[in-house]
Amino acid sequence: MTYANLILSALASASLQRLAPNLEAVELSRGRVIHRADAPIEHIYFLDKGLASLVKTMEDGRSIEVVTVGIEGALGVLAAFGLGRTVVDAVVQLPGHGSRIRPSALREEMARNPILQTLLLQCAHRTLSQVIQIAACNSLHSLRERCCRWLLMAHDSAGSDRFPITHETLAAVLGVQRTGVSVVANTLRQSGLIAYRHGHLIITDRSGLERQACECYGSLRARSDRLPVP
Repeated sequence: MTYANLILSALASASLQRLAPNLEAVELSRGRVIHRADAPIEHIYFLDKGLASLVKTMEDGRSIEVVTVGIEGALGVLAAFGLGRTVVDAVVQLPGHGSRIRPSALREEMARNPILQTLLLQCAHRTLSQVIQIAACNSLHSLRERCCRWLLMAHDSAGSDRFPITHETLAAVLGVQRTGVSVVANTLRQSGLIAYRHGHLIITDRSGLERQACECYGSLRARSDRLPVP
């Protein structure tokens, strides 16, 4: 079996064959909560298609995305190193599919294969780097720049130029009012960068979106591309 997830696809075939009996295929519907804050992490998820957010919810109910996870990473990766609970919710934003595995089974393969341990450590490091980058982005960059950055990250993991996303979802992950997102989305549409059809957003000019996005997309993408060679 082949995997689009960059961690699994970087493994040698012998390692994948040992993992295969413990990798369970899963469909990921939009809005599904994979992990809940303060609850035990029972499975680590590797996405082959789709996008998930690590979301921090405040006491008053407001929430904001702190990390975006797509095909380049894994959800709940710290459980492989013995940290069995998460402090944020993990929520599917774009539907897709992938594989999940129990942390104990992943640890067994980590003990046999140093490459897997390196990949997962690098994934954890990228997650921390993304938290820092997005915190700075949310404070210093315009809503238009941030929206373009998020749409590009979604496009990378969607497996298609067309994917379902609402203004409400964009507003939630960016931590802003829906009206602000609607204004930005309308200007991007009028500029020919995106289109909307039947509840789906379509990326019509990716190069244009990249020019409109802040520096954070390029920085985050560069870190995702740095994978060790098995």
